[in-house]
Amino acid sequence: MKILNFGSLNIDLFYHVARFASAGETIDSLSYQKNIGGKGLNQSVALSRAGGKVFHAGNVGADGDFLVNYLQSAGVDTHLIGRSEIPSGNAVIQIDPNGQNCILLYGGANRQVTEQQIDRVLSEFVAGDWLILQNEINQMDTIITKAHEKGMQIVLNPSPFAGCSDLPLDLVDWFIMNEHESAQLAGQTDQQAILSALVKRFPNARFVMTLGGDGSVYFDGQVCHRQGTYPVEVVDTTGAGDTFTGFFFASVAAGKPVPQAMELAARAASIAISRMGAAPSIPTLQEVL
Repeated sequence: MKILNFGSLNIDLFYHVARFASAGETIDSLSYQKNIGGKGLNQSVALSRAGGKVFHAGNVGADGDFLVNYLQSAGVDTHLIGRSEIPSGNAVIQIDPNGQNCILLYGGANRQVTEQQIDRVLSEFVAGDWLILQNEINQMDTIITKAHEKGMQIVLNPSPFAGCSDLPLDLVDWFIMNEHESAQLAGQTDQQAILSALVKRFPNARFVMTLGGDGSVYFDGQVCHRQGTYPVEVVDTTGAGDTFTGFFFASVAAGKPVPQAMELAARAASIAISRMGAAPSIPTLQEVL
């Protein structure tokens, strides 16, 4: 069984600040780092480090070779990554002393996916293979529709949420999202009301909602399972959700039961937030065990 992650690859620019900048304000940065990132790249690294057989599809510009090289070093198959004439996507990330972040995204090459590229990529996968998606690339509706026609297991992390309501969400098999994205998708604010609304709207899907320091919850309309966190000293929360996603779905794709997959993912995410960076903070399976 193969896992295809059709997603973003970004250059992350980190600025450590005493507090987030307000509108019209100029503040000093305490430090600066350039690193690899993108929700797609991060999740591919996490999937691979968790033991999954992962193929990444997407696009980079001429400035993005180091992103592809990093994926290769993490054990990800990169032969489906295309090259664009415009720059790679990037993210400007402010990090405060509590490890919280504020992110500005530029789509760049991530927004250059074509239907021909989608057909070429999906031709290498069959029914039962897994497709992991985030909302940092274009042509999402086409990817979901064509993958569903092939019988692939479709996982959607609707982040960033803008535009997700226009996608063919009834074709998605798994949703994994934080509480804010869950509330936007459900049109509710109370946690139990969110879960009930999601199951009513998408009766054939399964849901994983991450709750930050309060852990995570799985719900499929019949079974509900809650998972706590492992307290650590928070350094940078940037890659926590992507780490959780990768470890959870690598485990589920390998046949592990949901409670075991959630517990493993929670351990991995806790390790990730105790380190700087997004992809570089993601632990290996051996570390987590």
